Amino acid sequence: MNPLVVGGAGFLGSHLVDRLLAEGSPTDVVDDLSTGVLGNLADARAAGGSLKIHTLDVRAGDFGSLVAMRRPDVIFHLGLLTPGEAGRDIDGSAIPSLLAVLEAARANGVGKVVVALPAGSLYGEVPSRELPVKEGRPFEPIGVRGVLARTVVELLNLYRNDHAVEHTALALSSVYGPRQRPADGVVASFASAVAAGRPLEIHGDGRQTRDLIYADDAVDAIVRAGVRGGGLLINVGTGVQTSVRDLATMIAPLSPLVPGPRRAGDLARVAVSPTRARIHLQWSPWTDLAAGVRSTVAAYAHG
Repeated sequence: MNPLVVGGAGFLGSHLVDRLLAEGSPTDVVDDLSTGVLGNLADARAAGGSLKIHTLDVRAGDFGSLVAMRRPDVIFHLGLLTPGEAGRDIDGSAIPSLLAVLEAARANGVGKVVVALPAGSLYGEVPSRELPVKEGRPFEPIGVRGVLARTVVELLNLYRNDHAVEHTALALSSVYGPRQRPADGVVASFASAVAAGRPLEIHGDGRQTRDLIYADDAVDAIVRAGVRGGGLLINVGTGVQTSVRDLATMIAPLSPLVPGPRRAGDLARVAVSPTRARIHLQWSPWTDLAAGVRSTVAAYAHG
């Protein structure tokens, strides 16, 4: 694989870069560092593989020239609808960013584009009896993020049908792990609080559930999507719901919980079915929640 990773200096993007380099793939990273940080790529830079980092906004004209020069066979776009960055969604960057990638892929014969989307925002509030949600369920997007995610899916299908640009869209549940910013995920928020000796803050009553998937597992699905699942939307999650309160008890059973107001657009229940991923990506999650949480808490404890 000759990959290019857009958003490769972010939380999930940097884990993807680590995996690609470990497999011996020469990897290009494109990141404007608006949310990503070069420190996330410290392990990748020390690994000694073929890594090139381009500090560049894909919406700039230079991106198409870069793709023409580097000739990737797959572009992984992980810079869309970044968790915790709702304001960035509203600034209108997501769709121009996707269009820039699709146009560069079309013009230069890139074999495939893989994008990551927030499953909860895309599917919306799903009745308990329909969880874990399957890909065939109609979208009921929540907020700007959800509407943009639906638009991304529509644009991917349009470019596939009209311009033969192949894609796989991955609807990710709540990814967690080392390097995640505390504002971007509940596990990271709790792990950061424990490391700092602060009480755990919850929004609402804490009974809301999340489908928590470890970063390494999510990256495995992303890599497999580089060569499988053409033209499909595929869920990436465990299918298991964990309440925020139960997660808090797992991470810090003696820590007091500080209740706060429920946030606008905060879903009551989230879980996605991994059945299609098993069939089309030959993928299943393998990291036990307790083990993944321990790894994340340890990473925060050591700075």
